[in-house]
Amino acid sequence: MATFELYRRSTIGMCLTETLDEMVSNGTLSPELAIQVLVQFDKSMTEALESQVKSKVSIKGHLHTYRFCDNVWTFILQDALFKNEDTQETVNRVKIVACDSKLLSQ
Repeated sequence: MATFELYRRSTIGMCLTETLDEMVSNGTLSPELAIQVLVQFDKSMTEALESQVKSKVSIKGHLHTYRFCDNVWTFILQDALFKNEDTQETVNRVKIVACDSKLLSQ
């Protein structure tokens, strides 16, 4: 299964990376095993988002910047309004990174 490394830049991904780096520095963990943990993290995040997240959100906002590079879309929105069936939330600035899920099945 192919995966993207996008989720490593999330809060939980960065905390995992910092912890693994510390463990490698202390000699508690080998660098090879740390890499395997990150690869498994990528797979697990992709699987969890695909199979466990069922809610849908609509987003409206001012498109500040957009970019398409290597089959990855990046959008930066200002004053974005996120709405689902229960709640709505306004965010001053948000970055959305979107990849084609068909690339994962190759």
